[in-house]
Amino acid sequence: MSADHHPDTGSEQRPNGSPTIRIGDVARAAGVSTATVSRALRGLQHVAPATRQRVLTVAAELDYRPNLPAARLAAGTTDTIAVAVPDPATWFNATIVGALGRETASAGYDLLLSGVASGNERRRFIELNGVGSGRSDAVVLIDVALDETVADAFVAQGGCAVSVGLRTPALSSVTVDNVEVGFSATQILLHHGHRHIGLLSLDSGDSLNFAIPSHRAEGYARAHAEAGLTPNPALTVSTNNSWTQARRAAHVLLSSAGRPSAIFAMCDEQAFGAMLAARDLDLRIPEDVSLVGVDDHDQSRLVGLTTVRQHVAEQGTAAAELVLRMLGSSTAPPQHVQLRTELIVRDSVGPPRPG
Repeated sequence: MSADHHPDTGSEQRPNGSPTIRIGDVARAAGVSTATVSRALRGLQHVAPATRQRVLTVAAELDYRPNLPAARLAAGTTDTIAVAVPDPATWFNATIVGALGRETASAGYDLLLSGVASGNERRRFIELNGVGSGRSDAVVLIDVALDETVADAFVAQGGCAVSVGLRTPALSSVTVDNVEVGFSATQILLHHGHRHIGLLSLDSGDSLNFAIPSHRAEGYARAHAEAGLTPNPALTVSTNNSWTQARRAAHVLLSSAGRPSAIFAMCDEQAFGAMLAARDLDLRIPEDVSLVGVDDHDQSRLVGLTTVRQHVAEQGTAAAELVLRMLGSSTAPPQHVQLRTELIVRDSVGPPRPG
């Protein structure tokens, strides 16, 4: 059924006994099509301002109460965007989703959020939100990679998808240069004279092809190479982005005989755990150990953490702009946006202790 046909059947009444006002009644009173009424009430484009105002006035006068599920069904859309994240509870994911939701809500779309922490969950997410599923009009994948063949097939079937954090050629994407992130974080420590720099690496999440940790580790290695150094593999410990797990991992680094004089943590939440581990061991920051994180978490300023800011909310906003652009044009080619990062210097970095 096309968007121009919204059946008005029956003579139902509201609980108070008054007749139910249907979209066709509003259309006839306003002198426009039902499709125009639908677009005007949902705030969509291609409605003249004067027409939109006339529809809104008539709808208010008639006390029209739209049946949104029925209207969406009639239009062949869901006005819903499905979002996949590895863990909805983390600050990083929540910040991106919040910015994404604010932008898409203003365009009349709802978000359907799913935690996707494994390859099986990713496969089910794509199946549930495939073309013609009736569940969503588009998908946004945040740090959830699709195999190129799966992405190609999804797009070939008419699917609309945006990837955040990871670039797949067939999909529009929002990324940062994670090699540069790792390089910048390590370089400031090298510039302060550190030569034994520990690395708190993020678990790679092989089931989701999570490439960000390897890119940041590449930057860490490149900074060492430019300084004529080779990183010590014994100073790398992998953990997740939980500060509690990072605290344990940092204990391993800071309790070793050849403990590092500085640590590069791949996210600020890991850095918070490292701060706690240093305190547990009566080590001062930065006098005994320097520390750099990534993200610029809301709490990083409070604890004086030097970090590589990657403008997390901007990534959600950029993803919203891409997905709305694609929903507005079925012929829009993939667009790849790389946002800037910047080193934010605070109090957690200093020179190593003499001797």
